[in-house]
Amino acid sequence: MSMREFIVGLPKAELHVHHVGSASPRIVSELAARHPGTVPTDLDDLKDFFAFRDFAHFIEVYLAVVALVKTPEDIRLLTYEVAREMAEEQHIRYAELTCTPYTSVLPFREGVGMPIEAYTEAIEDARVAAERDFGLVLRWIFDIPGEDGIQGADATLTYALDHRPDALVAFGLGGPEIGVPRAWFQPHFDAARAAGLHSVPHAGETTGPETVWDSLRLLGAERIGHGTSSAQDPALLAHLAETGIPLEVCPSSNVATRAVASLEEHPLGAFVEAGVTVTINSDDPPMFGTTLDREYEIAADLLGLDEAGVADLARAGVVASFAPEDVKDRILGEINAHLAAATGVS
Repeated sequence: MSMREFIVGLPKAELHVHHVGSASPRIVSELAARHPGTVPTDLDDLKDFFAFRDFAHFIEVYLAVVALVKTPEDIRLLTYEVAREMAEEQHIRYAELTCTPYTSVLPFREGVGMPIEAYTEAIEDARVAAERDFGLVLRWIFDIPGEDGIQGADATLTYALDHRPDALVAFGLGGPEIGVPRAWFQPHFDAARAAGLHSVPHAGETTGPETVWDSLRLLGAERIGHGTSSAQDPALLAHLAETGIPLEVCPSSNVATRAVASLEEHPLGAFVEAGVTVTINSDDPPMFGTTLDREYEIAADLLGLDEAGVADLARAGVVASFAPEDVKDRILGEINAHLAAATGVS
């Protein structure tokens, strides 16, 4: 069995993957056909549309796809079909999908979009169906869109606290980091944490390690999304290693958005050498021309791992998740069985 074959069959969890950003060209094409406009429907044209210049351009393209999700039926289609591709094509057994309801619910106030109740009903209906049909367990992270500032944060907190879907486990913060201080959102994270939600902000992707420190100190971060610039601060690496706070590493995303110049220069190796817990993730996979399987291949190459080392990465993703303990135990057992079948070693 080749390493690629081992990875394809490896049961996996994904902790840093965006709901809308997981829409494959097939799904985007279907949504674009429903809502003709600026996004092409032809699959070849979509590849050109997704060719990013920098992080700002990525946000522009991402929001163009967000604008295609206009109705509860769109939300349901997107969620269910993303789950299908995760389970059937990549052997993902558990995923925490980062949802940004503000971008779909906000237009309702302007007479377009949908109310939050319709949004949550659609994602929950798709979640239940996906677990029944594909054996994939989904959980939600409600994400503040940083570009919308305090207004977006206020609304997202309201959605999380007053319209909480059954599978909501965490509260996040995404979007641009430059000019969007983490301190703005401390009250929102305080309230979300008090309500029992976990804290999983993005930090240190396009800014320096001080943003990671702010996320730890002010937002009570339990995992850090990206954290790429943490490698610049030995004291921060030591703190992450000592506390066991994982970094959600997304190599291809970091190169596509120019957060890292190349895969060869990615700090994944520095994180592992420092003893930091890392999980491997795909972020917005179709938009970056990748899959979770591909990210595992990249990690294996960068770290020089054999099958047992790759299985350890998969286990780290499960352990760092907010999955129920019985789900964790089941997937860890599947990983052990897959390794044993491939190598004779559990």
